[in-house]
Amino acid sequence: MARAFLSSMLLSALLALPSAGQVTSGKPEDAGMSGERLQRIHQAVARHIEAGEISGAVTLVARHGKIVHFQAHGLMDLESKKPMTTDAIFRIASMTKPITGVAVMMMVEEGKLRLNDPVSKFIPEFKDSKVAVPRDSITPRPSRQPGGDPDYYLAPAWREITIRDLLTHTSGLISGGIGAREAARSTPKTPTDTLASYIPKLGSVPLDFQPGTEWAYSGTGGPDVLGRIVEIVSGQPYDEFLRTRIFEPLGMKDTFFYTPDDRRARLVTLYEESPQGLRKTANQDGYSSKIFFSAGAGLVSTAADYLQFAQMLLSGGRLNGHVLLSPRTVQLMASNHVGEMFNGKLGRPAHGMGYGLLVGVVEDSVASGLRVSTGSFGWDGAFGTQAWIDPREKMVSLVMMQTRVAAVQRDFENAVMQAIIE
Repeated sequence: MARAFLSSMLLSALLALPSAGQVTSGKPEDAGMSGERLQRIHQAVARHIEAGEISGAVTLVARHGKIVHFQAHGLMDLESKKPMTTDAIFRIASMTKPITGVAVMMMVEEGKLRLNDPVSKFIPEFKDSKVAVPRDSITPRPSRQPGGDPDYYLAPAWREITIRDLLTHTSGLISGGIGAREAARSTPKTPTDTLASYIPKLGSVPLDFQPGTEWAYSGTGGPDVLGRIVEIVSGQPYDEFLRTRIFEPLGMKDTFFYTPDDRRARLVTLYEESPQGLRKTANQDGYSSKIFFSAGAGLVSTAADYLQFAQMLLSGGRLNGHVLLSPRTVQLMASNHVGEMFNGKLGRPAHGMGYGLLVGVVEDSVASGLRVSTGSFGWDGAFGTQAWIDPREKMVSLVMMQTRVAAVQRDFENAVMQAIIE
């Protein structure tokens, strides 16, 4: 009975898919996957729900352009015991970044900017950047000017930061070091700030290292600067650019910087782990805003919507009769631009990883120990969402949840790969 119930749920989800765009449902076996083995995805996710680690999730797998698995698990909200639905809306946080990468590369293709352009070409406040150098790293220690910071001194940047630096997290801008602390102190973002009013202030923030010499994650600062540059070169507010140039062409009808009132009932409750179990997060809006369109973390979306975006990349920049990017540009995005610098960072494997243009890249699946194909690329979000685009298997896999538990992602990856039978 339980298996019949799960099959019925899965069939209902698949029948609901045509409204999601051109990526439609198909039989798993026609796509070289086992329908029976795909049921292990639910079993894997259910173990984490029963352990109290997550409230629920939505999982989706598409192979050869057909959706072969699309299922809701657990609850959207623990207090009301509202069941999870396949059209649930999630705060995707840093899964916003690949969308920003596409927006930037669209502007590159149109000749409105170049990867090696200095940021100051578009935002003059970024001219003559300085780098924060910890005083303890210098021997002998330089003399401190009266009123200067006791922990660091400023050195001239060897060169200006570029668009490529921001796309690859090698700029040193608000990358978790001294600069991040100084940005919070000297240039705090206010509730009325927009990209236009806030981003120029970041030009005075010291960099954490010399541009291009290290990889360090700029969770919001670097990508948000890119969002502002897209606004400048396109002549559109960033939310409008994404809506008209990406979301509407791809049929992404539930992707926004702030969940509209008529869809808020579908927004999954955000939880965090605590000694007493899952606890509702105080700030339920996450990085969402009606006026500050964070290009690094601000979007909400559904599994079906994000599939359209991921399938577009898998299809070489084309979907629904719309060409957003050239296949060569998608290949450039999904190539490693940072050598060995990404390995071991952000909790990633110590070997076998690379980083492209706002996407992580699996250079060697064996060396990385990940259960995904070599050449796969994608990214995840701070609240537990994750997308992999696998060109070798012609596959997109998505897991959406609102508590970050890496073990769920790893178990999901395994359950997907073991279901491939050809």
